Amino acid sequence: MERTAVNPWDWSIKLGYNQAEVIDGATRQVFCAGQTAVDGEGNPQHPGDMRAQISLALDNLEAVLKGAGMTLSNVVKLGVYATDVDEALQNFDLMGMRFGPHRVAPPMTLLGVTRLAIPGLLFEIEATAAA
Repeated sequence: MERTAVNPWDWSIKLGYNQAEVIDGATRQVFCAGQTAVDGEGNPQHPGDMRAQISLALDNLEAVLKGAGMTLSNVVKLGVYATDVDEALQNFDLMGMRFGPHRVAPPMTLLGVTRLAIPGLLFEIEATAAA
């Protein structure tokens, strides 16, 4: 699979994502449901702690991708939902720490929401991956 970044402007690169990517040569796609800060039984973890919830949601995303034979390097699109966008952005260094080593900056949308499906959850991330 070959990725070609499309960035008519460079401001989004500074925030860690491309405006678009052209994907050539992919033969498989995986559409991941939104991942949150829940344990293996689906119980919410880290109440009130946005940073810990982002970290666990990323752990869970990586586990789903691994189950599909992929890694964060295969992610081509992200959807992020947060109950407090400002607090999420204050902790977005976690996104860079996870995606940076894979040298990818998938196009991303970050939305503020009033709540997520399970009360107490603050952050959710969904991904599309290709290989």
